[in-house]
Amino acid sequence: MNTDTPTVNFDAADDLPSLHRLLDQVQAKNGWAKDVPVIVREPKHPFVPHRWRYVDMRAALHVAGRLVGTEWAERRNLIMANPFPGNDYATVPTLVGAYQMVKAGEKAHSHRHTPNAMRIVLEAGCGTYTVVDGTKIPMEPGDVLLTPNWCYHGHSNESEQDAYWIDFLDSPLVAALGPMFFQPHPEKNQPVEDVDHQSAMRFAFSAYLPRLRSTPEAAPGVRELELGPQKLDTFDRVAMLLDKGTRHSQDMHTASQIYTVLAGRGSSRIDDCDFDWQRGDMIAVPAWKKQEHLAREESILLRVSDEPLMRMLRWYYTSAGMVAKKAEA
Repeated sequence: MNTDTPTVNFDAADDLPSLHRLLDQVQAKNGWAKDVPVIVREPKHPFVPHRWRYVDMRAALHVAGRLVGTEWAERRNLIMANPFPGNDYATVPTLVGAYQMVKAGEKAHSHRHTPNAMRIVLEAGCGTYTVVDGTKIPMEPGDVLLTPNWCYHGHSNESEQDAYWIDFLDSPLVAALGPMFFQPHPEKNQPVEDVDHQSAMRFAFSAYLPRLRSTPEAAPGVRELELGPQKLDTFDRVAMLLDKGTRHSQDMHTASQIYTVLAGRGSSRIDDCDFDWQRGDMIAVPAWKKQEHLAREESILLRVSDEPLMRMLRWYYTSAGMVAKKAEA
């Protein structure tokens, strides 16, 4: 075989369409007439702003508790897939949010995976725990709990009421990059050693709320508290307190955000989309969208964002910053 001879006769092309057809034969795409450009003047993606109502998700999970058996308890969840055509998983490009329910008296089997995970507790009775690497960590309403990647984890609801919470994972990012691994625990339910009320993986609502209230205002009527020092590399968690009547807006930026309403009631305008919200609701704000939030009563929101990832990769930009860069050019 002559390796110096082209696979197809490109000289036979007498116009661009015929050249494009020949390129298809060698699995190549032209870079001058792409149907969907990749490198564009500003961020462009199919994700849209959206709000999911907790009252809907809770009702659906209540029925799922009857229809989905205990053996699937760690998968009895509802995925908030961003509603654009063809998507069935990611909430924003790098993160997925899901509502989960573990029934009273149930145990969710232990497992581990490469995605990082975090939970925000909405309802839980005394005796509800997440188990991380063999340690029982209490779950109480408003608590935020971390499960760093590759930590074995499960759940145990020893209370007399069903427990509901929201899970956040960076699994869309992991799936896009490739290093996805999942491993069930060899004993199904990991043996438990102790209960740790002071675990670094837990941000108790009763502990961070007073700190949030005493934090200086980040903007008029707005207080923000990043929950730490324990961190995940790919997404953060910031508690926000909005005074009644506060209208809070942000410049467009390259970080994607998901809000969970822990208390209060209000409304948001994301680009041209308007949403009312109340306790337990979830709001997706994909990157490079205008946003404004109005608190109709004192409200507490938990904002989850891939900003740490964007900053680590030096991809974090704001619309105000880009205007300044253009002015400098």
